Amino acid sequence: MKCITRRDALCAGIVLSSAAAARRVVGAPDRSGTEMRPATASARTVKVPFDLPGYREPTFPDRTFVIGEYGAKPGGEALNTKAIARAIAACAKAGGGRVLVPAGVWLTGPVHLAGGVNLHLADGAELRFSTTYAHYLPVVYTQRGGARCYNYSPFVYARDCTNVAVTGPGKLNGQGRAWWPWKKRQPGMARLFEMGAKRVPIERRVFGTEADGVRPPFIQTIDCRNVLLEGFTAVNGPSWNIHPVTCRNVTIRGVRVLGMGPNNDGIDPDSCRNVVIEDCFLDTGDDCICLKAGRNEDGWDVGKPCENVVVRRCRGKRGHGGITLGSEMSAGIRNVFVHDCAFERPDRAVRIKSLPGRGGVIENVCIQDIEVGRTNCAVNITLRYPRLGSDGKAMPTFRNLTIRNVTCRQASVAAEILGRGGGDFLRDVTLDHLAVASKTGLRAENVRGLVLSRLAISTKSSPVIQFRDVREATIDRATCPPNVDVFLRVDGASTRDIRVRNTLVAGATRLVSLGEGVDADRVRALK
Repeated sequence: MKCITRRDALCAGIVLSSAAAARRVVGAPDRSGTEMRPATASARTVKVPFDLPGYREPTFPDRTFVIGEYGAKPGGEALNTKAIARAIAACAKAGGGRVLVPAGVWLTGPVHLAGGVNLHLADGAELRFSTTYAHYLPVVYTQRGGARCYNYSPFVYARDCTNVAVTGPGKLNGQGRAWWPWKKRQPGMARLFEMGAKRVPIERRVFGTEADGVRPPFIQTIDCRNVLLEGFTAVNGPSWNIHPVTCRNVTIRGVRVLGMGPNNDGIDPDSCRNVVIEDCFLDTGDDCICLKAGRNEDGWDVGKPCENVVVRRCRGKRGHGGITLGSEMSAGIRNVFVHDCAFERPDRAVRIKSLPGRGGVIENVCIQDIEVGRTNCAVNITLRYPRLGSDGKAMPTFRNLTIRNVTCRQASVAAEILGRGGGDFLRDVTLDHLAVASKTGLRAENVRGLVLSRLAISTKSSPVIQFRDVREATIDRATCPPNVDVFLRVDGASTRDIRVRNTLVAGATRLVSLGEGVDADRVRALK
Protein backbone atom coordinates (compact mmCIF):
# COMPACT_ATOMS: atom_id res chain seq x y z
CA MET A 1 0.00 0.00 0.00
CA LYS A 2 1.33 3.39 -0.94
CA CYS A 3 1.59 5.86 1.91
CA ILE A 4 -0.17 9.17 1.15
CA THR A 5 1.64 12.21 2.49
CA ARG A 6 0.07 15.50 3.46
CA ARG A 7 1.45 16.97 0.25
CA ASP A 8 -0.25 14.26 -1.78
CA ALA A 9 -3.50 14.82 0.07
CA LEU A 10 -3.35 18.54 -0.59
CA CYS A 11 -3.34 18.06 -4.34
CA ALA A 12 -5.57 14.98 -4.48
CA GLY A 13 -8.94 15.03 -6.20
CA ILE A 14 -8.29 18.04 -8.41
CA VAL A 15 -9.99 18.08 -11.80
CA LEU A 16 -8.56 20.74 -14.09
CA SER A 17 -10.83 23.07 -15.98
CA SER A 18 -11.04 23.06 -19.74
CA ALA A 19 -10.48 26.15 -21.88
CA ALA A 20 -14.21 26.79 -21.66
CA ALA A 21 -14.18 26.62 -17.91
CA ALA A 22 -16.53 28.67 -15.81
CA ARG A 23 -16.29 32.35 -15.22
CA ARG A 24 -18.86 32.28 -12.45
CA VAL A 25 -18.06 30.74 -9.10
CA VAL A 26 -20.84 29.43 -6.92
CA GLY A 27 -18.97 27.28 -4.43
CA ALA A 28 -20.60 25.20 -1.73
CA PRO A 29 -18.39 23.23 0.64
CA ASP A 30 -18.79 19.47 0.73
CA ARG A 31 -16.96 16.69 2.53
CA SER A 32 -14.27 16.42 -0.15
CA GLY A 33 -13.61 20.12 -0.63
CA THR A 34 -15.19 23.08 -2.37
CA GLU A 35 -16.45 22.75 -5.92
CA MET A 36 -16.07 25.78 -8.15
CA ARG A 37 -19.06 25.13 -10.38
CA PRO A 38 -19.07 26.30 -14.00
CA ALA A 39 -21.77 28.41 -15.57
CA THR A 40 -22.10 26.14 -18.59
CA ALA A 41 -22.75 22.44 -18.70
CA SER A 42 -19.91 21.93 -21.19
CA ALA A 43 -17.27 23.11 -18.73
CA ARG A 44 -15.72 20.69 -16.30
CA THR A 45 -15.73 21.12 -12.58
CA VAL A 46 -12.61 22.32 -10.77
CA LYS A 47 -12.38 20.81 -7.33
CA VAL A 48 -10.30 22.77 -4.85
CA PRO A 49 -8.52 20.71 -2.15
CA PHE A 50 -9.91 22.76 0.72
CA ASP A 51 -13.17 24.40 1.75
CA LEU A 52 -14.11 28.03 1.18
CA PRO A 53 -16.64 28.19 4.01
CA GLY A 54 -19.32 30.80 3.44
CA TYR A 55 -17.86 31.97 0.13
CA ARG A 56 -20.22 34.08 -1.96
CA GLU A 57 -20.16 36.92 -4.46
CA PRO A 58 -22.06 40.14 -3.79
CA THR A 59 -25.50 40.79 -5.24
CA PHE A 60 -27.03 44.18 -5.97
CA PRO A 61 -30.58 45.50 -6.50
CA ASP A 62 -31.59 46.42 -10.02
CA ARG A 63 -31.26 50.19 -9.61
CA THR A 64 -28.96 52.53 -11.52
CA PHE A 65 -27.60 55.93 -10.48
CA VAL A 66 -25.83 57.76 -13.31
CA ILE A 67 -23.08 60.09 -12.06
CA GLY A 68 -24.02 62.77 -14.61
CA GLU A 69 -27.38 63.14 -12.91
CA TYR A 70 -25.55 64.16 -9.72
CA GLY A 71 -23.47 66.88 -11.32
CA ALA A 72 -20.52 64.99 -12.83
CA LYS A 73 -19.16 66.43 -16.08
CA PRO A 74 -17.02 64.57 -18.62
CA GLY A 75 -14.07 65.95 -20.50
CA GLY A 76 -11.23 65.46 -18.04
CA GLU A 77 -11.16 69.04 -16.71
CA ALA A 78 -13.92 69.39 -14.09
CA LEU A 79 -13.17 67.61 -10.81
CA ASN A 80 -16.04 65.19 -10.14
CA THR A 81 -15.14 63.84 -6.69
CA LYS A 82 -18.17 65.36 -4.93
CA ALA A 83 -20.62 64.48 -7.71
CA ILE A 84 -19.53 60.82 -7.69
CA ALA A 85 -19.78 60.80 -3.90
CA ARG A 86 -23.36 62.11 -4.16
CA ALA A 87 -24.29 59.33 -6.58
CA ILE A 88 -22.78 56.70 -4.27
CA ALA A 89 -24.55 58.15 -1.23
CA ALA A 90 -27.90 58.15 -3.05
CA CYS A 91 -27.39 54.56 -4.17
CA ALA A 92 -26.52 53.42 -0.65
CA LYS A 93 -29.46 55.32 0.86
CA ALA A 94 -31.85 53.63 -1.58
CA GLY A 95 -30.64 50.21 -0.46
CA GLY A 96 -27.91 49.64 -3.02
CA GLY A 97 -27.58 49.22 -6.75
CA ARG A 98 -25.31 50.32 -9.54
CA VAL A 99 -23.52 53.66 -9.84
CA LEU A 100 -22.89 54.08 -13.56
CA VAL A 101 -19.91 55.91 -15.04
CA PRO A 102 -20.89 56.47 -18.71
CA ALA A 103 -18.49 56.65 -21.64
CA GLY A 104 -16.14 59.61 -21.48
CA VAL A 105 -13.24 60.87 -19.37
CA TRP A 106 -14.18 61.83 -15.82
CA LEU A 107 -11.58 63.55 -13.66
CA THR A 108 -11.86 62.73 -9.97
CA GLY A 109 -10.16 62.49 -6.63
CA PRO A 110 -10.65 59.46 -4.37
CA VAL A 111 -13.81 57.39 -4.82
CA HIS A 112 -15.13 56.05 -1.51
CA LEU A 113 -17.53 53.16 -1.98
CA ALA A 114 -20.36 52.13 0.32
CA GLY A 115 -22.02 48.84 1.15
CA GLY A 116 -24.44 47.61 -1.50
CA VAL A 117 -22.82 49.73 -4.25
CA ASN A 118 -21.50 48.43 -7.56
CA LEU A 119 -19.41 51.10 -9.29
CA HIS A 120 -19.86 50.20 -12.95
CA LEU A 121 -17.54 51.55 -15.64
CA ALA A 122 -19.28 51.54 -19.02
CA ASP A 123 -17.47 50.68 -22.22
CA GLY A 124 -15.44 53.76 -23.12
CA ALA A 125 -15.57 55.19 -19.59
CA GLU A 126 -12.38 56.38 -17.92
CA LEU A 127 -12.11 57.54 -14.34
CA ARG A 128 -8.97 59.67 -14.48
CA PHE A 129 -7.55 60.33 -11.05
CA SER A 130 -6.20 63.73 -10.12
CA THR A 131 -2.46 64.28 -9.76
CA THR A 132 -2.98 66.88 -7.02
CA TYR A 133 -1.89 65.23 -3.77
CA ALA A 134 -4.14 67.37 -1.58
CA HIS A 135 -7.19 65.89 -3.30
CA TYR A 136 -6.50 62.64 -1.40
CA LEU A 137 -6.86 64.29 1.98
CA PRO A 138 -8.06 64.08 4.71
CA VAL A 139 -6.15 60.97 5.68
CA VAL A 140 -7.99 57.67 6.08
CA TYR A 141 -7.31 54.41 7.87
CA THR A 142 -5.29 52.25 5.51
CA GLN A 143 -2.53 49.67 5.30
CA ARG A 144 0.75 50.25 3.52
CA GLY A 145 3.45 47.62 3.10
CA GLY A 146 1.89 45.39 5.76
CA ALA A 147 1.55 48.08 8.46
CA ARG A 148 -1.60 49.99 9.44
CA CYS A 149 -1.66 53.78 9.52
CA TYR A 150 -3.51 56.93 8.48
CA ASN A 151 -2.42 58.25 5.11
CA TYR A 152 -3.58 59.67 1.80
CA SER A 153 -6.76 57.95 0.66
CA PRO A 154 -6.46 55.05 -1.76
CA PHE A 155 -7.88 56.15 -5.11
CA VAL A 156 -10.75 53.62 -4.88
CA TYR A 157 -11.49 52.86 -1.24
CA ALA A 158 -13.96 50.87 0.83
CA ARG A 159 -13.88 50.20 4.55
CA ASP A 160 -16.24 48.03 6.61
CA CYS A 161 -18.52 47.41 3.64
CA THR A 162 -20.64 44.38 2.79
CA ASN A 163 -21.44 43.73 -0.87
CA VAL A 164 -19.24 46.13 -2.79
CA ALA A 165 -17.96 45.99 -6.36
CA VAL A 166 -16.16 47.70 -9.21
CA THR A 167 -17.20 46.22 -12.55
CA GLY A 168 -17.50 46.91 -16.25
CA PRO A 169 -15.22 47.21 -19.29
CA GLY A 170 -14.07 50.77 -18.58
CA LYS A 171 -10.76 52.07 -17.24
CA LEU A 172 -9.31 53.39 -14.00
CA ASN A 173 -6.37 55.65 -14.82
CA GLY A 174 -4.27 56.38 -11.75
CA GLN A 175 -1.78 58.69 -13.49
CA GLY A 176 0.74 57.22 -11.09
CA ARG A 177 3.78 58.87 -12.64
CA ALA A 178 3.03 61.86 -10.44
CA TRP A 179 3.64 59.65 -7.40
CA TRP A 180 6.39 57.28 -8.55
CA PRO A 181 9.34 59.65 -7.81
CA TRP A 182 8.43 59.38 -4.12
CA LYS A 183 10.03 55.93 -4.16
CA LYS A 184 13.40 57.70 -3.98
CA ARG A 185 12.38 59.89 -1.03
CA GLN A 186 9.98 58.13 1.30
CA PRO A 187 11.24 58.61 4.88
CA GLY A 188 7.70 58.02 6.09
CA MET A 189 7.94 54.35 5.12
CA ALA A 190 10.92 53.78 7.40
CA ARG A 191 9.14 55.66 10.16
CA LEU A 192 5.97 53.61 9.65
CA PHE A 193 7.87 50.33 9.92
CA GLU A 194 9.65 51.58 13.02
CA MET A 195 6.30 52.52 14.57
CA GLY A 196 4.98 49.07 13.76
CA ALA A 197 7.97 47.40 15.37
CA LYS A 198 7.46 49.50 18.52
CA ARG A 199 3.69 48.93 18.42
CA VAL A 200 2.94 52.65 18.41
CA PRO A 201 -0.88 53.09 18.55
CA ILE A 202 -2.35 53.31 15.08
CA GLU A 203 -4.01 56.67 15.73
CA ARG A 204 -0.52 58.12 16.15
CA ARG A 205 0.76 56.70 12.85
CA VAL A 206 -0.39 59.68 10.80
CA PHE A 207 1.19 60.52 7.45
CA GLY A 208 -0.32 62.17 4.38
CA THR A 209 2.36 64.75 3.58
CA GLU A 210 4.72 65.11 0.65
CA ALA A 211 7.60 65.15 3.10
CA ASP A 212 6.65 61.69 4.37
CA GLY A 213 6.37 60.31 0.84
CA VAL A 214 4.06 57.41 1.71
CA ARG A 215 2.23 56.57 -1.50
CA PRO A 216 -1.35 55.26 -1.25
CA PRO A 217 -2.57 52.06 -2.92
CA PHE A 218 -4.65 52.37 -6.09
CA ILE A 219 -7.64 50.18 -5.08
CA GLN A 220 -8.00 49.10 -1.46
CA THR A 221 -10.91 47.40 0.27
CA ILE A 222 -10.26 46.98 3.97
CA ASP A 223 -12.34 45.02 6.49
CA CYS A 224 -14.98 44.28 3.84
CA ARG A 225 -17.12 41.25 3.04
CA ASN A 226 -18.27 40.04 -0.38
CA VAL A 227 -16.04 42.06 -2.73
CA LEU A 228 -16.19 41.80 -6.52
CA LEU A 229 -13.69 43.40 -8.92
CA GLU A 230 -14.48 42.41 -12.49
CA GLY A 231 -13.82 43.33 -16.08
CA PHE A 232 -12.11 46.74 -15.86
CA THR A 233 -8.60 47.89 -16.69
CA ALA A 234 -6.46 49.56 -14.00
CA VAL A 235 -3.56 51.63 -15.34
CA ASN A 236 -0.62 53.20 -13.50
CA GLY A 237 -1.50 53.16 -9.84
CA PRO A 238 0.70 55.09 -7.39
CA SER A 239 1.98 51.92 -5.68
CA TRP A 240 0.27 48.54 -5.13
CA ASN A 241 -2.63 48.40 -7.57
CA ILE A 242 -5.31 46.07 -6.18
CA HIS A 243 -4.95 45.52 -2.44
CA PRO A 244 -7.80 43.90 -0.51
CA VAL A 245 -6.91 43.84 3.20
CA THR A 246 -8.54 41.74 5.94
CA CYS A 247 -11.53 41.03 3.71
CA ARG A 248 -13.67 37.94 3.41
CA ASN A 249 -15.05 36.56 0.13
CA VAL A 250 -13.06 38.40 -2.53
CA THR A 251 -13.56 37.72 -6.24
CA ILE A 252 -11.26 39.31 -8.81
CA ARG A 253 -12.16 38.27 -12.34
CA GLY A 254 -11.17 39.34 -15.83
CA VAL A 255 -9.28 42.43 -14.65
CA ARG A 256 -6.33 43.94 -16.54
CA VAL A 257 -3.63 45.63 -14.45
CA LEU A 258 -1.00 47.65 -16.31
CA GLY A 259 1.69 49.69 -14.60
CA MET A 260 5.48 49.64 -14.64
CA GLY A 261 6.11 52.01 -11.74
CA PRO A 262 8.01 51.15 -8.55
CA ASN A 263 6.12 48.78 -6.23
CA ASN A 264 3.40 48.49 -8.88
CA ASP A 265 2.24 45.06 -7.71
CA GLY A 266 -0.78 43.87 -9.64
CA ILE A 267 -3.07 42.02 -7.22
CA ASP A 268 -2.11 41.62 -3.53
CA PRO A 269 -4.69 39.92 -1.28
CA ASP A 270 -3.52 40.67 2.26
CA SER A 271 -4.84 38.74 5.29
CA CYS A 272 -7.98 37.86 3.33
CA ARG A 273 -10.13 34.74 3.59
CA ASN A 274 -11.83 33.02 0.66
CA VAL A 275 -10.27 34.63 -2.42
CA VAL A 276 -10.79 33.71 -6.08
CA ILE A 277 -8.59 35.38 -8.72
CA GLU A 278 -9.26 34.24 -12.27
CA ASP A 279 -8.84 35.18 -15.92
CA CYS A 280 -6.77 38.30 -15.19
CA PHE A 281 -3.94 39.86 -17.22
CA LEU A 282 -1.05 41.67 -15.54
CA ASP A 283 1.92 43.67 -16.82
CA THR A 284 3.53 45.23 -13.77
CA GLY A 285 6.62 46.86 -12.30
CA ASP A 286 6.61 44.49 -9.32
CA ASP A 287 4.92 41.16 -8.50
CA CYS A 288 2.00 40.24 -10.75
CA ILE A 289 0.02 38.43 -8.04
CA CYS A 290 1.32 38.37 -4.47
CA LEU A 291 -0.33 36.89 -1.38
CA LYS A 292 0.47 38.70 1.87
CA ALA A 293 -0.49 38.63 5.55
CA GLY A 294 0.90 41.64 7.37
CA ARG A 295 4.37 42.67 8.35
CA ASN A 296 6.09 41.55 11.56
CA GLU A 297 4.49 42.90 14.77
CA ASP A 298 1.59 44.46 12.91
CA GLY A 299 0.77 41.17 11.21
CA TRP A 300 1.00 39.27 14.49
CA ASP A 301 -1.29 41.77 16.23
CA VAL A 302 -3.95 41.62 13.50
CA GLY A 303 -3.61 37.85 13.50
CA LYS A 304 -5.56 37.17 10.29
CA PRO A 305 -3.93 34.76 7.84
CA CYS A 306 -4.37 34.91 4.10
CA GLU A 307 -6.21 31.64 3.55
CA ASN A 308 -8.36 29.69 1.13
CA VAL A 309 -7.04 31.31 -2.05
CA VAL A 310 -7.64 30.10 -5.61
CA VAL A 311 -5.73 31.62 -8.54
CA ARG A 312 -6.45 30.26 -12.01
CA ARG A 313 -6.11 31.05 -15.70
CA CYS A 314 -4.19 34.27 -15.15
CA ARG A 315 -1.56 35.66 -17.50
CA GLY A 316 1.38 37.92 -16.80
CA LYS A 317 3.73 39.69 -19.19
CA ARG A 318 6.36 41.33 -16.95
CA GLY A 319 6.83 41.51 -13.19
CA HIS A 320 9.26 40.78 -10.39
CA GLY A 321 7.30 37.62 -9.61
CA GLY A 322 4.61 35.78 -11.52
CA ILE A 323 2.83 34.15 -8.60
CA THR A 324 4.40 35.16 -5.28
CA LEU A 325 3.77 34.49 -1.60
CA GLY A 326 5.40 36.86 0.94
CA SER A 327 7.56 38.39 2.10
CA GLU A 328 5.01 40.15 4.35
CA MET A 329 3.33 36.99 5.71
CA SER A 330 3.56 37.31 9.48
CA ALA A 331 -0.03 36.23 10.18
CA GLY A 332 0.42 33.20 7.94
CA ILE A 333 -0.59 32.07 4.45
CA ARG A 334 -2.33 28.72 4.04
CA ASN A 335 -4.57 26.74 1.73
CA VAL A 336 -3.49 28.11 -1.65
CA PHE A 337 -4.27 26.50 -5.00
CA VAL A 338 -2.86 28.03 -8.20
CA HIS A 339 -3.30 26.42 -11.60
CA ASP A 340 -3.23 27.04 -15.34
CA CYS A 341 -1.33 30.33 -15.34
CA ALA A 342 1.30 31.65 -17.75
CA PHE A 343 4.00 34.28 -17.33
CA GLU A 344 5.97 35.66 -20.25
CA ARG A 345 8.96 37.53 -18.76
CA PRO A 346 8.89 37.60 -14.95
CA ASP A 347 12.09 37.99 -12.96
CA ARG A 348 10.97 34.88 -11.05
CA ALA A 349 7.96 32.85 -12.10
CA VAL A 350 6.95 31.02 -8.91
CA ARG A 351 8.27 32.65 -5.77
CA ILE A 352 7.70 31.96 -2.07
CA LYS A 353 9.80 34.33 0.01
CA SER A 354 10.42 35.53 3.56
CA LEU A 355 13.20 36.31 6.00
CA PRO A 356 14.09 36.24 9.70
CA GLY A 357 11.94 38.67 11.67
CA ARG A 358 8.70 37.92 9.86
CA GLY A 359 7.60 34.87 11.85
CA GLY A 360 4.43 33.20 10.58
CA VAL A 361 3.84 30.04 8.57
CA ILE A 362 3.24 29.42 4.87
CA GLU A 363 1.67 25.99 4.47
CA ASN A 364 -0.55 23.81 2.33
CA VAL A 365 0.27 25.35 -1.03
CA CYS A 366 -0.29 23.67 -4.38
CA ILE A 367 0.88 25.42 -7.57
CA GLN A 368 0.56 23.53 -10.83
CA ASP A 369 0.35 23.80 -14.60
CA ILE A 370 2.44 26.94 -15.02
CA GLU A 371 3.99 28.04 -18.32
CA VAL A 372 6.94 30.41 -18.32
CA GLY A 373 8.73 32.11 -21.18
CA ARG A 374 11.98 33.79 -20.07
CA THR A 375 12.95 34.30 -16.42
CA ASN A 376 15.87 34.57 -14.04
CA CYS A 377 14.53 31.69 -11.93
CA ALA A 378 11.60 29.40 -12.66
CA VAL A 379 10.96 28.36 -9.04
CA ASN A 380 12.35 30.34 -6.10
CA ILE A 381 11.55 29.27 -2.53
CA THR A 382 13.64 31.24 -0.06
CA LEU A 383 13.93 32.22 3.58
CA ARG A 384 16.78 34.55 2.60
CA TYR A 385 14.87 37.42 1.09
CA PRO A 386 17.25 40.40 1.30
CA ARG A 387 15.27 42.80 3.45
CA LEU A 388 15.54 43.84 7.08
CA GLY A 389 13.21 42.16 9.55
CA SER A 390 12.25 43.52 12.97
CA ASP A 391 14.86 41.82 15.11
CA GLY A 392 15.73 38.77 13.03
CA LYS A 393 14.67 36.38 15.79
CA ALA A 394 11.14 35.42 14.72
CA MET A 395 11.77 32.79 12.06
CA PRO A 396 9.09 32.07 9.47
CA THR A 397 8.30 28.47 8.52
CA PHE A 398 7.42 27.03 5.11
CA ARG A 399 5.90 23.54 4.97
CA ASN A 400 3.78 21.33 2.75
CA LEU A 401 4.54 23.01 -0.55
CA THR A 402 3.82 21.25 -3.86
CA ILE A 403 4.79 22.70 -7.23
CA ARG A 404 4.11 20.56 -10.27
CA ASN A 405 3.96 20.76 -14.04
CA VAL A 406 6.07 23.86 -14.58
CA THR A 407 7.55 24.37 -18.03
CA CYS A 408 10.01 27.15 -18.84
CA ARG A 409 11.65 27.90 -22.18
CA GLN A 410 14.60 29.92 -20.86
CA ALA A 411 15.92 30.56 -17.35
CA SER A 412 19.16 31.60 -15.74
CA VAL A 413 18.46 29.24 -12.80
CA ALA A 414 16.03 26.34 -12.90
CA ALA A 415 15.12 26.38 -9.20
CA GLU A 416 16.32 27.55 -5.79
CA ILE A 417 15.03 26.06 -2.53
CA LEU A 418 16.85 27.90 0.24
CA GLY A 419 16.06 27.49 3.91
CA ARG A 420 18.08 28.45 6.98
CA GLY A 421 20.03 26.49 9.54
CA GLY A 422 19.08 26.07 13.18
CA GLY A 423 15.73 24.32 12.70
CA ASP A 424 13.25 22.78 10.28
CA PHE A 425 12.08 26.10 8.91
CA LEU A 426 11.69 24.74 5.36
CA ARG A 427 10.28 21.25 5.08
CA ASP A 428 8.08 18.92 3.09
CA VAL A 429 8.59 20.40 -0.37
CA THR A 430 7.73 18.60 -3.61
CA LEU A 431 8.73 19.65 -7.13
CA ASP A 432 7.09 17.33 -9.62
CA HIS A 433 7.59 17.54 -13.37
CA LEU A 434 9.74 20.64 -13.69
CA ALA A 435 10.84 21.04 -17.32
CA VAL A 436 13.28 23.95 -17.68
CA ALA A 437 15.98 25.00 -20.11
CA SER A 438 18.46 26.93 -17.95
CA LYS A 439 22.05 28.06 -17.60
CA THR A 440 22.33 26.42 -14.19
CA GLY A 441 20.26 23.74 -12.51
CA LEU A 442 18.61 23.31 -9.12
CA ARG A 443 20.10 24.32 -5.77
CA ALA A 444 18.64 23.24 -2.41
CA GLU A 445 19.99 24.17 1.03
CA ASN A 446 18.73 23.65 4.57
CA VAL A 447 15.64 21.66 3.60
CA ARG A 448 14.08 18.64 5.26
CA GLY A 449 11.74 16.34 3.38
CA LEU A 450 12.41 17.23 -0.27
CA VAL A 451 10.92 15.29 -3.20
CA LEU A 452 12.17 16.01 -6.72
CA SER A 453 10.16 13.96 -9.18
CA ARG A 454 10.28 13.84 -12.99
CA LEU A 455 12.75 16.69 -13.31
CA ALA A 456 13.90 17.52 -16.83
CA ILE A 457 16.47 20.30 -16.50
CA SER A 458 18.25 21.07 -19.74
CA THR A 459 21.57 22.68 -18.84
CA LYS A 460 25.23 22.47 -19.79
CA SER A 461 26.28 23.42 -16.28
CA SER A 462 27.50 20.87 -13.75
CA PRO A 463 26.24 19.75 -11.31
CA VAL A 464 22.63 19.64 -12.43
CA ILE A 465 21.41 19.44 -8.81
CA GLN A 466 23.24 20.78 -5.74
CA PHE A 467 22.36 19.81 -2.16
CA ARG A 468 23.81 21.39 0.96
CA ASP A 469 22.53 20.42 4.42
CA VAL A 470 19.52 18.65 2.95
CA ARG A 471 17.84 15.85 4.90
CA GLU A 472 15.42 13.17 3.82
CA ALA A 473 15.37 13.89 0.09
CA THR A 474 14.28 11.75 -2.84
CA ILE A 475 15.13 12.26 -6.50
CA ASP A 476 12.83 10.09 -8.59
CA ARG A 477 12.47 9.64 -12.36
CA ALA A 478 14.71 12.57 -13.19
CA THR A 479 16.38 12.98 -16.58
CA CYS A 480 20.00 14.05 -16.79
CA PRO A 481 21.01 16.26 -19.72
CA PRO A 482 23.88 15.03 -21.93
CA ASN A 483 27.53 15.92 -21.56
CA VAL A 484 27.61 17.06 -17.95
CA ASP A 485 30.23 15.99 -15.45
CA VAL A 486 28.14 15.56 -12.29
CA PHE A 487 24.40 15.03 -11.90
CA LEU A 488 24.17 15.52 -8.10
CA ARG A 489 26.62 17.33 -5.84
CA VAL A 490 26.13 16.81 -2.10
CA ASP A 491 27.70 19.03 0.57
CA GLY A 492 27.06 19.90 4.21
CA ALA A 493 27.75 18.07 7.45
CA SER A 494 24.04 17.67 8.23
CA THR A 495 23.13 16.15 4.88
CA ARG A 496 21.65 12.65 5.21
CA ASP A 497 19.08 10.21 3.85
CA ILE A 498 19.38 11.15 0.17
CA ARG A 499 17.89 8.67 -2.28
CA VAL A 500 18.18 8.66 -6.07
CA ARG A 501 15.99 6.20 -7.96
CA ASN A 502 14.65 5.53 -11.45
CA THR A 503 16.87 8.28 -12.82
CA LEU A 504 18.48 8.32 -16.27
CA VAL A 505 22.02 9.62 -15.90
CA ALA A 506 23.70 8.24 -18.99
CA GLY A 507 24.67 11.77 -19.99
CA ALA A 508 26.68 12.38 -16.81
CA THR A 509 30.21 11.28 -16.08
CA ARG A 510 29.32 10.81 -12.39
CA LEU A 511 25.96 10.30 -10.75
CA VAL A 512 27.03 11.79 -7.40
CA SER A 513 29.89 13.94 -6.21
CA LEU A 514 30.42 14.04 -2.43
CA GLY A 515 31.80 17.08 -0.69
CA GLU A 516 34.29 17.03 2.16
CA GLY A 517 32.84 15.47 5.29
CA VAL A 518 29.90 13.80 3.52
CA ASP A 519 29.99 10.02 3.94
CA ALA A 520 29.05 7.84 1.01
CA ASP A 521 26.35 6.05 3.01
CA ARG A 522 24.31 9.26 3.20
CA VAL A 523 23.38 8.91 -0.47
CA ARG A 524 21.76 5.80 -1.90
CA ALA A 525 21.15 5.08 -5.58
CA LEU A 526 18.22 2.73 -6.06
CA LYS A 527 16.75 1.05 -9.08
